[in-house]
Amino acid sequence: MIKWLAAVVGFAIRGFSGAILGFLFGSFIDSLSGSGRSNTVFKDMTRQKVSPADFELNLLSLCSIVIKADGSVNQRELDYVRQYFVATYGKDKANAIFRTFNDINKKHEISAQRICTFLNQRTRYEVRLQLLHFLFGIAQADGSIRTPEVNKIREISGYLMVSMRDFESIMAMFVKSGDDAYKILEIDKTATNDEIKKAYRTMAKKYHPDRVNTENEAIKKGAEEKFKEVQKAYEQLQQERGII
Repeated sequence: MIKWLAAVVGFAIRGFSGAILGFLFGSFIDSLSGSGRSNTVFKDMTRQKVSPADFELNLLSLCSIVIKADGSVNQRELDYVRQYFVATYGKDKANAIFRTFNDINKKHEISAQRICTFLNQRTRYEVRLQLLHFLFGIAQADGSIRTPEVNKIREISGYLMVSMRDFESIMAMFVKSGDDAYKILEIDKTATNDEIKKAYRTMAKKYHPDRVNTENEAIKKGAEEKFKEVQKAYEQLQQERGII
C-alpha cells in the first residue's frame, strides 16, 4: 500500500520521524483512492495511540480550516497558530511541520471529517473538548469570532462526536451572551441552587486539567483555561444568587 511505501521512503530520508510523516502522508493518499478504502486506513490502526507527528499535522489541518472559514486568511490568526507551534516544538521542528503540511495541502484538499474520524479513534473525549477550545482561541485571535467561524467549529465538533451541550459550553467562554454562566455549567436558568452546586462539581471534575492525559501544550493550556472559566461561572452565580 502507498502508506507503507511512503513510510519506507520517509525512514530513508529522515529516520523514524520521517517514517511517521511518510505513513501519515501515504494514509491520506490511500484514503482518497476510492473503492471503499477510506475506512481501511483507520481500521488498520484502530485503538493505537496517535503519534505526536500525526497529532501535530492533524491539529494544524484543523487550524487551517478554521482560519479559512470566513473566506479570508487573517494574519493575526496565522501568527497565533505559528507562535504556538514555535513555542511548543521549537522553531526548527515547527518549520518542518509547516513544510510537511504545505506539501500535503498543495496536493490534497483537507477534509475535516476525515481528520476527525482519525482523531476520534485515537484520542480521549476530554482531549477533543480541549481541541475545540483551542480552535475557538484561534478564531478569537483577530479580536472577534465571526459566524462562519462558529459554524465551522460547530461542524468540526459534530465530526469529533462532541455533544451539543459541551459545544455550547465551550462556545459560551468565547461568544458572550446574557446567560453565559449557565451555558458554561450546562444548566438552564431555572436551575435551583442545589442543581447549580451539583453542576459545578460535575463540570469541575469533567474539565480538571488532570483528566487531559496529553503531552500537547495547546491542549493542556485549553484544559487549564476551561477549568478557570467553570470556576468563574460558578462564582458569578454564587454572587448573583447568594449561594453559600
